[in-house]
Amino acid sequence: MSYETILVETRGAVTLITLNRPQALNALNSVVLEELIRAFAAFEADKTQGCAVITGAGEKAFAAGADIKEMADKPGAEFYSEDFFAGWTSHLVKATRKPWIAAVNGFALGGGCEVAMMADFIIASENAKFGQPEVKLGVAPGMGGSQRLTRAVGKSKAMDMCLTGRLMDAAEAERSGLVSRVVPLEQLLDEALKAAAAIAAMPPLAAMMNKELVNMAFETTLDTGLVMERRMFQVLTATEDKAEGMAAFVEKRPGVWKGR
Repeated sequence: MSYETILVETRGAVTLITLNRPQALNALNSVVLEELIRAFAAFEADKTQGCAVITGAGEKAFAAGADIKEMADKPGAEFYSEDFFAGWTSHLVKATRKPWIAAVNGFALGGGCEVAMMADFIIASENAKFGQPEVKLGVAPGMGGSQRLTRAVGKSKAMDMCLTGRLMDAAEAERSGLVSRVVPLEQLLDEALKAAAAIAAMPPLAAMMNKELVNMAFETTLDTGLVMERRMFQVLTATEDKAEGMAAFVEKRPGVWKGR
């Protein structure tokens, strides 16, 4: 499968997806978004792949937002009639059941920040900066920024960032819970690939169900979430991988997973 604006490669059981428009700070246009949807669909369908990493080419930006040149002259009625960004705000995230990580280098602004927040967790370089500065353009976030940012950092910080357009550096992002960890820029990709390889080495059904349970915590009541957690635990106890995992633990050897 060929792409114009992204690079896709496999590293063992890990798929590495790189936004590849460094001359435009990896800005997101319609081609990028369409190619990312195809790349994630291919990753999801490939049984040899257990986790993905998405990053940006170059050191300056993960993705510096949507491509303003493409959007500036688009009639407002078309944004509405096309349900612009719908494929990204919900479909892609729900369709990708396997885990994926965002490795954020440099700026992650607007749509770039939103794509990073769609990942299951973020690893950031020390030079990373996050922001939802859409208000400065006379619009609002369109790919989940107001919703996912609030869930990640709380109302006060989300309001601050969405209303003033200020940027959050990597240290503040880690303190606020937006990112999982911060590493030097030169270690970013290695750290993300190492984390992804560790996830890909886990029993695949257990990894997917753990991801689903954590995401469910944001969307349901505590009582319902606890019931679903018990049910998924009970379902997993009936899998071959559960039997293998417990046998491997007792026998002090690595597990050999079948995904069933």
